[in-house]
Amino acid sequence: MPAPPASLTAPAAPPVVRWIPQPGTSYQIQYDGRLDLHVPAAIYDLDGFQTPPAVVAQLHRMGRRVICYMDVGTWENWRRDAGQFPKRVLGKRDGPWPGERWLDIRARSILEPIMGARFDLCRRKGFDGVDPDNIDGYQNDTGFPLTAAEQLTYDEWVARAVHARGLTVDQKNDNNQVKELSKFFDFAVLEQCYVQGWCDQFRVYTRTGRLVVDVEYGVRRAEFLAKTCRGAAHDDDTAIDKKLELTAWIITCPRH
Repeated sequence: MPAPPASLTAPAAPPVVRWIPQPGTSYQIQYDGRLDLHVPAAIYDLDGFQTPPAVVAQLHRMGRRVICYMDVGTWENWRRDAGQFPKRVLGKRDGPWPGERWLDIRARSILEPIMGARFDLCRRKGFDGVDPDNIDGYQNDTGFPLTAAEQLTYDEWVARAVHARGLTVDQKNDNNQVKELSKFFDFAVLEQCYVQGWCDQFRVYTRTGRLVVDVEYGVRRAEFLAKTCRGAAHDDDTAIDKKLELTAWIITCPRH
């Protein structure tokens, strides 16, 4: 059968352009307490399990983007899918966090379907992206002999799996692998990089027009505004000061 004339051929579907937040974009993270939608942030990072689709839709009507927090590196005993993790993939406790244990990320045949279902949940609820926590188990006392190469393989799978669902994804910490991971992740969300002195490693993101957020915990307001914000302005980062419980409370830097 001859091919139809070119004029009758259906046009190719346009490529999907993934949203990638730009440097300096304002950011709010809240996982606990009564949700406050009055924080003037362009992006809200909220718990993927606890946040209903109606809240995501409301934030979209307000012109906000919404990121779906999901833990991909530790098991949390209060999550609805906690029973899907066999005991053999559960390692040592994650520091002081009760009910949380490191995962054996080498068990990809077990973890990938579970994490994929979590990313599907983010997509169904209308989130714009995923914030995958604890992607640096190899740097911690997990109870498993994890290597940097194994971590890199797992983290790259996380990024690809989120992208396959049309969502953006951030690199959460793991400064030792930023050179490799920045090729797969869209922006970065860091914790205490100014206090610990490694924020400059993430300039690979800002230099390529991508957001870097640094979350500091419990820094005195005067010190945060005078010191942390100065460093963030120099690096074109977005720095916020939060309480460890990650309630609505926040201190932001003056716009620069």
